[in-house]
Amino acid sequence: MRSSNIKWWIVWLLLSLGVAAYYGYALTGEDKTALLPGTTSHGHYQIELACDSCHGEAFAGGEALQAACINCHGDQLKAARDAHPRSKFTDPRNANRVALLDARYCITCHREHKPEVTDAMGVTLPNDLCFICHKDIAQERASHNDISFDSCASAGCHNYHDNQALYEAFLVKHGNEPAHLNPQRVPERNLHQWNLAVASSPATALAAGDADAPANRQLATDEFQHWVDSGHATAGVNCSDCHRQENKTWIDKPGVKICESCHKQEVSGFTAGKHGMRLAQGMSPMVPAMARLPMKAKVAKQPLDCNSCHGAHQGGVKEAAVDACMGCHDDEHSRHYPDSPHAQLWQQELAGLIAVGSGVSCATCHMPRAEVRQLGDRHVAIQHNQSLNLRPNEKMVRSVCMHCHGYQFAINALADGTLIKNNFSSSPTVEVMSAQMALARDEKRGAR
Repeated sequence: MRSSNIKWWIVWLLLSLGVAAYYGYALTGEDKTALLPGTTSHGHYQIELACDSCHGEAFAGGEALQAACINCHGDQLKAARDAHPRSKFTDPRNANRVALLDARYCITCHREHKPEVTDAMGVTLPNDLCFICHKDIAQERASHNDISFDSCASAGCHNYHDNQALYEAFLVKHGNEPAHLNPQRVPERNLHQWNLAVASSPATALAAGDADAPANRQLATDEFQHWVDSGHATAGVNCSDCHRQENKTWIDKPGVKICESCHKQEVSGFTAGKHGMRLAQGMSPMVPAMARLPMKAKVAKQPLDCNSCHGAHQGGVKEAAVDACMGCHDDEHSRHYPDSPHAQLWQQELAGLIAVGSGVSCATCHMPRAEVRQLGDRHVAIQHNQSLNLRPNEKMVRSVCMHCHGYQFAINALADGTLIKNNFSSSPTVEVMSAQMALARDEKRGAR
């Protein structure tokens, strides 16, 4: 009997040591998959193995998690016209609200590794969370009497952080606009030449004979011509500006850091989005095989960086606006783009049949033009964080859709899931009532 007990103790000890060794290796090694307590949300799964990026060293507490959230999302929160800022919940007068919903911390609503309760945008609270604080809204607004208490966040109604496209004054101002505006054109980008002007080369155009690549690093004829015709050569950026480091060592394939020396704004946006977020955490680049959306198998292992879209020497924006996207994406929305009215406008623009900015490419919607301030001046730049206006998609209304469409048509289209799948190839079949409600309320006030 005693001998049998000893054997079981030995087995238990060996198993314990094996488990400890396994998790110890996982903790110190690069692959920490075994340590994940559950599936990570769509927004963070790419960096789920960089545990320290969220948890800090030795898995620090809630304050460390909060600091990590702000480190990545702080600029977006500052830019949002947020009706629920943190200051509202740190105000002692609102202590009763904190007791109901402690919105001082992001993880109150966005808790990772809980797939069974994770909704869109990583929200892990019930859909009726608004009711906690706003249960008396029907008494204040008769229009809300028959609205379900768990529908506040439905498309076209309310967003917790940024309601710019849904504020009542905005709805009243734009609620009666026609479906199609005239003219229909996105603002012209003008920051690219300013960025390139900070390159180390003189800001004078370079010709074919000016190329300073070593003899053993000469390009093929077509690649060389791409450089001659590119914005880089036009702005005086020579071969060595990208291919030589400070120690004069020639680099065949310069990385994102080289691009950042001239294109800081673009790289900052790129590394904040899904395409480049792994690079921001010091991880290997994303490859399409990692995506949770369908991607084309032939590019599954192709690392994503600046050259993936712009080409090593071509550097063009027209190719990056559609061809680069279609080269990887294979979801239903992307596959329908070539036959959509938007694509037809893009082809007309490329052919010179309509004004520049009148066509609609993938980049028009997912990498919109945005006004930025640089050295005290205002410029229009391209937002390279392609994830920024994806969720909630109402964020596209102001920054994208309303360059061409009236508010009501735009919000209806974004609320129509079938229309999104066929890439807006027909008219919306969904009608969002927010604007009508705001207009009726405004008319009632005016009649008093």
